[in-house]
Amino acid sequence: MTKRAITTEDFMSLEVFSDPQFSPDGTTYAYVSTTINDKREYESNLFVQKLNEKTAKQWTFGANKNSNPRFSPDGKKVVYQSNRSGIPQLYLLPLDGGEPKQLTTFKNGAVNPEWSKDGKAIIFTASLDKDDDVTNQKELSKEERQKEKEEKSKKPLHVTTLKYKSDAQGFLDDKKAQIILYDIEKETFTQLTEADHHHGYQDISPDGSTILFAGNLSENSDYELKSDIYLLDTTTKAVTKLTDGEGSYYTARFSPSGNKIAYLGHKQQYLNATLTELYIHDIQTKETVCLSEKWDFQLGDLIVGDTRLGSSEGGPVWSRNEDKVFFIGSDRGAVNLYEVSLTGELKELYNVDSHVFGFSYNPTQGSFVIGVSSPTDPCNFYLLDSESNVKQLTDANREFLDNVSVGKPESISFKAKDGWDIHGWLLRPYGFEEGKKYPLVLEVHGGPHAMYGQTFFHEMQLLAAQGYVVVYTNPRGSHGYGQEFVDACRGDYGGGDYGDVMSAVDYAIETYDFIDQERLGVTGGSYGGFMTNWIVGHTNRFKAAVTQRSISNWLSFYGVSDIGYFFNKWQHGYDLLDDPKALWEISPLKYADKVETPLLILHGELDYRCPIEQGEQFYVALKHLKKEVEFVRFPGANHELSRSGKPEMRVERLNHILRWFKNYL
Repeated sequence: MTKRAITTEDFMSLEVFSDPQFSPDGTTYAYVSTTINDKREYESNLFVQKLNEKTAKQWTFGANKNSNPRFSPDGKKVVYQSNRSGIPQLYLLPLDGGEPKQLTTFKNGAVNPEWSKDGKAIIFTASLDKDDDVTNQKELSKEERQKEKEEKSKKPLHVTTLKYKSDAQGFLDDKKAQIILYDIEKETFTQLTEADHHHGYQDISPDGSTILFAGNLSENSDYELKSDIYLLDTTTKAVTKLTDGEGSYYTARFSPSGNKIAYLGHKQQYLNATLTELYIHDIQTKETVCLSEKWDFQLGDLIVGDTRLGSSEGGPVWSRNEDKVFFIGSDRGAVNLYEVSLTGELKELYNVDSHVFGFSYNPTQGSFVIGVSSPTDPCNFYLLDSESNVKQLTDANREFLDNVSVGKPESISFKAKDGWDIHGWLLRPYGFEEGKKYPLVLEVHGGPHAMYGQTFFHEMQLLAAQGYVVVYTNPRGSHGYGQEFVDACRGDYGGGDYGDVMSAVDYAIETYDFIDQERLGVTGGSYGGFMTNWIVGHTNRFKAAVTQRSISNWLSFYGVSDIGYFFNKWQHGYDLLDDPKALWEISPLKYADKVETPLLILHGELDYRCPIEQGEQFYVALKHLKKEVEFVRFPGANHELSRSGKPEMRVERLNHILRWFKNYL
């Protein structure tokens, strides 16, 4: 049977897995499955699977978002969060039968539950005003919430802080993330943190005496982009800063004995292009050791895709004997599972040129459940045992994979014009025929400090299904190729990075004789949108371009983006107040009169990362110059439109991209 080509709407039929969690006895694991229902809305439900059974059992049902399942230490209960009441609250599910019990009725919701090691308490985070009383929290009804929203919309927004908006949350208020402890037996709530700052819960010590959290408690936190790890005494509520206050530190975990702490972070030597380090702190000696000092790859998952929903564990996670730490890392387009000993010996536990998007460790057997995606498989869970044997546990999206053709990309490597080694991939068109010529579409990722790689990417497959050769690369500035490489685009936007993506096109045309060099297209989002804008202002080589959530004017970006006040300085070395002329030189808007390539501008109206005025400026300039340009605005969409935006808007976006390339290529 010939498999059909992938379609625009196929992403809506996919099941996306995340957050695997072993049961304490290691015989079972729970996970989150996210799908898009018939109403074109996302829903997430919890599943559980025994390792010796082939199918999973569904725990939660309905068109809600259920997530963050966490087994109690005795394995008899699971706490999770659900928005079934209209706002995220915590629920406790007994595993011997019975309905889940709602634990919280916090007005602003409760999220990210974790158990104390003795199973007597649940720690979670809630957004609170200064005078809120956690012992007297009442959840608003849907009608009350709607009324409150309407009343709020009638009032002006009074802004007094620098960080007053975020692409993820919109306009911010005075509420702060506080850490709350729920006593299971007494059914009481205790607020553990009270400072007028955000607190990110990390872990609780085995004896329950100390909590780790991340945040910035400085008086100047509104002007700083730093994060520290703090220790909080659960009895006295005294807070001690663990890290040096000079960098960005996060994801901290106590060792099983409670004597050591593993955490991630860096000293911002290269600002936001600095590779993440792994630190071990000895509580008794107060010594801190950096285990990753000699490594040259990025810790964590930096891969770019459009079908990843939900968060998963990435480490650091301690071994049972606390002689090793496990984590995932991004290297040359793959995300792998690693272990490191406390003396610094690094070992790859799983590296099959794929995307390990999360894992759960079972200390009893020394095994892992790993979540894996590849260019030809959206996601599945596997058991990796202590002998490195791998067993597939799930068979997600089987009907889709049996009926739809999914192309396997070819890895490409080439020299840029100045001799730098560049890595990427080429995807051949659906139904490829030797001797036939095909148009090419170049994709440029955002970030810029991210990476394309070995994960499922619906958009790439869709373009190939429409008859295009798809080329996507990791130009300098990308993660996965070391510190020097990821730092290389800072202070050089439109220089070496532009040369890298153009060299990719040159290499593809020289190497593959089936590419029609007269029919070239380019597209990208965010930084990739900047690069698309820059390309069409500096070459007429492309016959069509689609720029998405882009940047056209670095001068206005400084004041309108939720990151503009620091991003210019960090990436270019100066901001609007330092050197406006220099910013104008690297703004694509300056070169609008040079644009000859038909350009489609796609932008979300609620994008606070690269606000829509960036698209508006470029559109008006090009239209005023009578250039070939169109502008599509997506109401209600933020910067995440292509990845987690409303499904119907995601479909519209893809259809506009296909329409534009079909018209001109």
